[in-house]
Parts: sequence; C-alpha cells; structure tokens
Amino acid sequence: MTVCVKHLDGRLPVAEIVLARSLISLVITWFMLRRVGISPWGHRKSLLLIRGLLGTAALFCVFEALASLPLAAATILQYTYPTFTAIAAWLLLGERVRRRIGIAVLLGWLGITLVMQPEWLGSSIVGLPSLAVSIALIGALFTALAYVCVRELSKREHPLVIVFYFPLISLPITLPFLWHQGVVPLGMEWIWILGVGLFTQLGQIWITKGLAILPAARASSIGYVQVLFATIWGVLLFAEPFDGWVALGALFVLAATLISLSSRQTTALKQPS
Repeated sequence: MTVCVKHLDGRLPVAEIVLARSLISLVITWFMLRRVGISPWGHRKSLLLIRGLLGTAALFCVFEALASLPLAAATILQYTYPTFTAIAAWLLLGERVRRRIGIAVLLGWLGITLVMQPEWLGSSIVGLPSLAVSIALIGALFTALAYVCVRELSKREHPLVIVFYFPLISLPITLPFLWHQGVVPLGMEWIWILGVGLFTQLGQIWITKGLAILPAARASSIGYVQVLFATIWGVLLFAEPFDGWVALGALFVLAATLISLSSRQTTALKQPS
C-alpha cells in the first residue's frame, strides 16, 4: 500500500487517496459481508465509530508523511506505534506487557533509531522536515489507539464488521476536503489508486484477525517486519540510501519480530489441550 501511495508522488491530494481507498474497501467489505450473511452494523456501534474516526485520522497522517518523507523513514516513524499500543492496551484494557514483548519493543525502537540514522551516527540521512516527522508520529499514536479499539471490538464483533466501519467513517469525512482540491488521476495513477485500496483491504482483514487472536502489544510488535519491507522497497524502487547502519537496524527489527513470534509459541505450548 505504501509503495502505491509513494508512486503517486504527492500529485493527488491526500484526501483524494483516502477517499479512493475508502470507496474500494467499502464495496469489497460490503460484498464479503453479504456473502457470509452477516449484518454490517455490528453491536458496539459507539466503539466502532471511534475506531473509524481514529483510523481515518491515522490514515491522513500516514499518507501525508509518505508524500513528504522517504518511504523507509515514513514507515519507520509509523512503526513507533507498537510502543504506544503496548502502553494504551495496558492503561485501557489491562493487558499485561510480558518481558519478552517489552524486549521486542525495545529492540524495535533501537532498530528504528539505527535505520533513521540520527546525526550522532554520522548519518547521511539528515534534514527530514520536522512537520512531516511530527505528522508521522501523530499518525502512529492514532494507529495505536485504533488497534486497541480493534482488540476490544474483536471480543464481540466479526472482523469484517470492524473493517467495514473504517471506510464507512472515512468516506463522508474526506468528501468536503475535495470540494476545491480534487484532481483527476492520469494514466498509471489509476492503477496505483486501485492498489492502495486492494492492498489496504487485505492488510486490514489480516491485521484485524491477528488482533482478535493475539494481545495488542504482541501483535503490533510482530508488525515491525513492515520496516524491513519498506527499507527493501525504498532501495529497489526509489533508490533510497542503504548502508551498514540501516542493515544493522533491520536486523534488530527482525530480532524483535522473532522474539514476538517465539513468545506466541511459548504461550501456545503452555495452554492445556
């Protein structure tokens, strides 16, 4: 999804990309709900509404950051959200932060620091716009709060219902922004917009199912692996710089993911059959 947004190169307004993503996701999810015979309106409508609002705010921030920052940097900043998720789940849901997950989160932050290459590392990647960095971090906070809502909603709601409310809320919010800012997509932009909608839909379904199975902190720390993908795509598709610090940071991120997975396996082994 992030690769598709990056290919749009900032020509289309962020609200227009959010609108297209929401419309595609809404149609697909509606047909999937009809196929399995489930009502799309859910039971906990207030929390579903809050989840949609938080997700929409996060999406605006993420797309804006992707338009202003290198792909790897924008994704890495977005992936500060597992720490916010762990804290929010502890404060709001009472979920215990296990030692392994704490270690995974710390390793993930260390990896993120190395990939960002701050000045004290002698970095070649400096001068990122502070406003864009702040927007990316705010997006990470909104993402964390949205995932905590998903974790709570998954106790009663079907994953498709949770996914459905995201574009249902996003769609009317984005329309006013396009009244004077709409831009007609050209050529390949139609393909990239379609990719944003399709890949987001797949990601939302599997993330929602994962959060229904795993505690929020563990599930989001596994998500650090996206940092590796963003770094690889950034190098291969957008010629973004890659050096030893980035490689070391990527290894720390991978270690955080493996620790999260091993924690899940250990828990599963301890459960009675």
